[in-house]
Amino acid sequence: MPLLPGPERPTAPATDAVTPDAPSADVPGPDAAAPDRRAALRARHRRAIVAAAATLMEEKGGARFTVDELAARADVARRTIFNHFASLDDVVVEVCEDVLGSVVETLGASAAEPGTDRPTPLDDVTAALRGTDLVGPMAYLTRALGGTATEPTPRVTTMVVRTFTHLAERLVAATTRRHPDVDPLEIEMLVGALMAGVLVIQRRWWAETGAADDDASRAVWSGLLDRLVERIRAGWADPA
Repeated sequence: MPLLPGPERPTAPATDAVTPDAPSADVPGPDAAAPDRRAALRARHRRAIVAAAATLMEEKGGARFTVDELAARADVARRTIFNHFASLDDVVVEVCEDVLGSVVETLGASAAEPGTDRPTPLDDVTAALRGTDLVGPMAYLTRALGGTATEPTPRVTTMVVRTFTHLAERLVAATTRRHPDVDPLEIEMLVGALMAGVLVIQRRWWAETGAADDDASRAVWSGLLDRLVERIRAGWADPA
């Protein structure tokens, strides 16, 4: 006897197997993004520490603050400061470098100026020094570092030397990029001689003006700087 057909069972619609999308090679995964976030956080903390130190130096008339005060003002933990700087003096030096960094910025900006007639590294560096108001920053540093009206204290002298040494390194790098055809050693010796001379005339300027920030002080500085540049340009050998 033939079997009667039973009710038809519904068949499930055919579907293609779906697999999760693989991560795109162009999109960084969480592990790759983590170092970038950490670097950004470190940079933000460092900027906050330096900015807080500059504010405290202005308020207190010098580098007269503690690590705890700096941490509170920067809104970071005390240990965070020492993750970035070995000592408070290192923080102060970075503040000073930021103040004097306008010299390097002037040098870099002048590279794009059309028609600039500065054929030698000496012309370049001296133009940057002459074209930058150093009196204002140096007067600020005098107050910030707690110098007296007539001469720097030993601590101030040390901080100024460190600041100008770091400034010289940045000037060497910028000048070398602008003059790739010149022996880098020649540029290092030139900038070293200029910065050593700047330290000498800075002390003379301080003694003569009390590190004032006014037109008379700028006139004294301009005369001392001109004398330094002309001496370096002419050299110390006796004229034939």
